[in-house]
Amino acid sequence: MSSPVSALGGASFSEGIARIDEVALQGMITLRGDLSDPVVQKTLKPFGDGDLPAAGEARIEADRGLAWMSPDEMLVLCPYAAAAETVAALQEALGDAHALVVDVSDARASFVVSGPQARDVLAKLCPVDFSPAAFSLGMFRRTRMAQVPAAIWPRQDGALQLICFRSQARYVFDLLSVAAQAGSEVGMHVQG
Repeated sequence: MSSPVSALGGASFSEGIARIDEVALQGMITLRGDLSDPVVQKTLKPFGDGDLPAAGEARIEADRGLAWMSPDEMLVLCPYAAAAETVAALQEALGDAHALVVDVSDARASFVVSGPQARDVLAKLCPVDFSPAAFSLGMFRRTRMAQVPAAIWPRQDGALQLICFRSQARYVFDLLSVAAQAGSEVGMHVQG
């Protein structure tokens, strides 16, 4: 039996204005359904620390949490090793509620962009206002990163984390590395 591996084997880039690190394996579960259904809300609340995130929000700490993906979809983050049991627990808790629960952990890749220029690196690639006032802790954006979809959120440590499709991991890592090249400073959102 083979062991699971991340899309790029732990790739990192640190020779520029920001550091780019592939995140180790992360449990990611899509739950689609009526988010106003009391059964769905009760099932999801423990993952969001008691509150469901509203549109454009996330309740994420380390490798656990909830992120609003669309009016009928939440992304549940959990440790990778717990993804299968989390799916089973969600399905059991939902009972007969009309909902779909799918483990998408192996279909996604994740990266962390850190350092004082991290927001500038992402601002070069995404049509998002990354100023700290417009994009702060607890916020979550689904957007385009050049030619591919991505979802991004600020972390407690000041870095920004993003997810993309696993099949696009190399493209995204290369985009981020080019945008973070030494000498490419923009100076718009520098974090001190």
